[in-house]
Amino acid sequence: MNYNADYLIQKRKDLWNDTHSIMKDKKLRLAIANELIKNEKLRNEIKSYPEKLIELLFVVVDKEKNLVPFFLNEVQDDFIRNVLNKAKEDYKNKAINDISILILKGRQQGFTTVITAYQLACSITQRNFEGLTLADEASNTETIFQNKAKYVYNQLPDVIKPTEKFNNKRQMLFEKINSSWSVDTATKNVGRSRTINFFHGSECAFWRDGISAILAGLGEALTKSAIKIYETTANGFNDFREMWKTGVHINVFYEWWRTSEYRADFASKQTKENFLHRVETREDWIYERLRWLKYVKKLEDEQLWWYYLKYKKMLDKELIKQEYPCTPDEAFLTSGNCVFDTDKIVTRIDEAPKPLKVGYFEYDYDDTLPAYGTINPVTNKPYTKNKISNIKWVNDSNGYIKIYNLPNVPEMTKYCIGGDTAGEGSDYFTGHVIDAKSGLQVAVLKHQIDSDLYSRQMYCLGMYYKQALIGIESNFDSFPIKELVRLGYPNLYVREREDKYSGITEKSYGFRTTTVTRPVIISNLIKIVRENTRLINDVDTLKEMLMFVRNEKGRAEAQEGEHDDLVMGLAIAYRVREQVVFLEDTITVEPRYEFEVDREENYSDYGEEISIV
Repeated sequence: MNYNADYLIQKRKDLWNDTHSIMKDKKLRLAIANELIKNEKLRNEIKSYPEKLIELLFVVVDKEKNLVPFFLNEVQDDFIRNVLNKAKEDYKNKAINDISILILKGRQQGFTTVITAYQLACSITQRNFEGLTLADEASNTETIFQNKAKYVYNQLPDVIKPTEKFNNKRQMLFEKINSSWSVDTATKNVGRSRTINFFHGSECAFWRDGISAILAGLGEALTKSAIKIYETTANGFNDFREMWKTGVHINVFYEWWRTSEYRADFASKQTKENFLHRVETREDWIYERLRWLKYVKKLEDEQLWWYYLKYKKMLDKELIKQEYPCTPDEAFLTSGNCVFDTDKIVTRIDEAPKPLKVGYFEYDYDDTLPAYGTINPVTNKPYTKNKISNIKWVNDSNGYIKIYNLPNVPEMTKYCIGGDTAGEGSDYFTGHVIDAKSGLQVAVLKHQIDSDLYSRQMYCLGMYYKQALIGIESNFDSFPIKELVRLGYPNLYVREREDKYSGITEKSYGFRTTTVTRPVIISNLIKIVRENTRLINDVDTLKEMLMFVRNEKGRAEAQEGEHDDLVMGLAIAYRVREQVVFLEDTITVEPRYEFEVDREENYSDYGEEISIV
């Protein structure tokens, strides 16, 4: 009978569950090794799926220092089967051009162990394999080689061990099949003059020289088809986060609770009752977090207790977010300098709605026409045609406007829009549409675009939301405001200013960000986040808030290398909102457009049939 790998793995698991005898397991492993020698189909199977050799023959020392069969845990199995194997298949089918995987994780979830075992399995079953692992420091380099590779290799049945040329502190080299695996400490010159087809960066966020410097040192050592895996717990804002943010890698995040042993039994029934009572009644951060884990993430009481005990043991309580993160964004947080309530933002990111629609506006533009409402000198009557007409929404998944709530039909519903222009180092034009009564964020625009095109999209967005009051920052680029005036947009935010010489109060369009107004609008946004984060729907805006910090001088601004276009645009929108509420009883809406809508398939646009004539 020709046995397949899955059958033999199950036999090994059954034997272990029945006996927990490492000696009986050893005898079975020898029998499996002999089967491998004579069963060519089985050998080909493990060449294609090296993880099966791990579960067939490998042993490992567990956290209790016991020698046990190496059966993949839940996160290890998920990573190998659903991430690595899928990436290999996608590369083979040319669905992707590169296999580069980033693993963001909590502490001690077993990734270094399983990736090392996977490379070892490759090196003893595949010709011309060359694997390399880089560790963050010398002591970890030694631990990986001795405990996670050499010891595991030495426990294998001799019959399947290839002929060794080297087996030293850092390298295992199998001469006859020209295969090797080595481990080293991450330094700038490591890995030169090699041809590496499997690379593993262990705890790479903690590499002293940084990931970019190490990869530059590796140069051409990595083959075009090389599998590259970077795994780490987070370490604030560094190269790993920059890699994560680019979106060009395969990003995978494993929450701490997916590791099954991360749970703790209660000492007594009374201990459990007291703990659960505190969870339900206390308002401290840790109890708010535990309620979220219990009711949103559906964790069991023993998992909550384990997390709580970890938290209590930490001198720096903020480290719980980095060591055992609940979301990727939380993992990257730096302690104490974000101006917003990070816990509320992280929670909102997890539950924020997806946009109803993504796209942009199309329109007809005739620059020969005078602005709507200006007086015709011949007839002495206002012009009734517009430079922009036939506005319609276009659904496009790559569009730059996200709609979260459609315009409401009741006439009493009014909207306002705050915008930030691309200036003083910013790269994006932004706009936020706010329900002026409730404060709910209903739409967002973000795009690298020319000023005139930005102005037209804001014009269309404002008309779409019932001639919303538009207030755009005018410090560095006043063109959008002037253009909206030229286009005849009917509802622009007005600010008052006093002339320094005459003392006469003048009215101007647009929002001016000054040393007086900037702290005010930011403080108001901080208050909104703290008291009602659910008003903010856009995940990109929320993520930008996480990077909005106080610098060494106490000024609130984007973290170095980050952007604050969305944050400032939203802060302006809430300031503009105050004028809408103040003028609510006197604003007269005179609709004069008809919107055409490209509907998404199987989507009902409630409220979209807005006739504006």
